[in-house]
Amino acid sequence: MRHPLEFIPQNLRKPMFYTFFALTILIFGIFSQSEQYLRTSAAPSGIVSFELARDLKTSQAIVDSWDVNARLVAAFGLGFDYLFMPVYAFALSLGLLLAMNGKSGGYHYFAAWMGWGAFTAALFDAVENYALWNVLVNGAASPYPQIAALCASVKFTLLIFGLITALAGRFVKR
Repeated sequence: MRHPLEFIPQNLRKPMFYTFFALTILIFGIFSQSEQYLRTSAAPSGIVSFELARDLKTSQAIVDSWDVNARLVAAFGLGFDYLFMPVYAFALSLGLLLAMNGKSGGYHYFAAWMGWGAFTAALFDAVENYALWNVLVNGAASPYPQIAALCASVKFTLLIFGLITALAGRFVKR
């Protein structure tokens, strides 16, 4: 299995990683600032509560708990997230590429898969945001909350496994 970014020359990998990592932190910081507007009793974890709501009643209760400003923040966040997706996918995938450098065997193979997983997570994030947008604009209707929750679960799973794999690269011998 080849990593999706193996074509990037060795001397550019670290600078590109640091660039995308810095952008990821910056954008994540912007999202964190807006979360205060989205936390309510119906959505104690803000947008994450909305992403994982799963059913019509919970999804609608979250939207109903947001005032007009909170709904605008949520809508802006869903749109802005489309710019964030390639940034975090490149950051994680490049981190995995750096972590697997010089390693072989099972770790190399799994890290290459997780490199693809970072971009797959971004695709699931895109579908999730489309479903959440439909709930936000049109109200909770099946199957949008279920699609959003499934996509969010897959996204988070891929991102967590990718992060763990990249960090584990420090402990895997060449």
